Amino acid sequence: MKRATRTLVAASAMAVLLAGCAAPARLDGDLVDDWKAMPPPGPFIPAAGVCHEPAFVEAVSLGAYEPVDCAAPHRVEAVHVGVFPGAVSGPPSTTSTEMRTAFADCDNRAHGYVGDNWRAGRLRLAVAVPSGPGWVAGSRWYRCDLMEVDTVESGAAVVLRTGSLRDTLRSASALRLGCQRVRTGRDTVVQSLVPVECAERHDAEFVGVWPAPDRPYPTRTAQWAPFYAGCRSVLARWAGLPDDGDLVFRSDVVVRPPSAGRWRVGDRGVRCYLWLSDRSVTGSLKGVGPTGLPVRTK
Repeated sequence: MKRATRTLVAASAMAVLLAGCAAPARLDGDLVDDWKAMPPPGPFIPAAGVCHEPAFVEAVSLGAYEPVDCAAPHRVEAVHVGVFPGAVSGPPSTTSTEMRTAFADCDNRAHGYVGDNWRAGRLRLAVAVPSGPGWVAGSRWYRCDLMEVDTVESGAAVVLRTGSLRDTLRSASALRLGCQRVRTGRDTVVQSLVPVECAERHDAEFVGVWPAPDRPYPTRTAQWAPFYAGCRSVLARWAGLPDDGDLVFRSDVVVRPPSAGRWRVGDRGVRCYLWLSDRSVTGSLKGVGPTGLPVRTK
């Protein structure tokens, strides 16, 4: 009787152990056969929509890649990351067709990112590419980097800022170009433009951007004529004026094209300013029409 009892207890214990080892519902007991295979390692690709504290560099290495939240102090904001065509086997030169195409894409992307032509603000756009070792490892990206600058005149310095540039030009902004005060040299040629509040007396105002056609950078007086004509048309639309022969008697214009170096990489956006060389005003002249900018008789 005791032997039968011990046999029954042992059988019961074995049944409990086997039940405890049974696979739960929907599991087959194989711990690895349902895992997805790890993807193969690929080349380094930076992220868009993040910021970087160091100054802009054209060639970005993986070792120097340390993005930060845009709420932290930074100098560069990556607004888009694109990919060069597969046929590009090495770092493209600054003036190559590939880099000009990349700049054109970045130009459009930056426009959408900030909500207006980025040149309407104290902003600078540049294109970063992989470092030499990155190209060897298969990286083919280009990154569209925006920076705030302290002026859009010559000698500009990049600003250490906090906060994203996303949508900053969709409405009123401290970054947006507006009223200006002109400084001229002895020959009355405009030397610089100094931003002022429109409530202060001023003699100039930013009116928009003229998209220059793909032509050589102007180096002679005659080559500047289309630039002035283009900016006058921008002024006419902005101020609500007829774009006719009388326009030159209503206001002068200040033309600010990109530098020759930026021109070579494909930057064709020309900043245009109204200039009242004979008087100063308070308040904006946007949309004032012919009565606000009458034909000057002398």
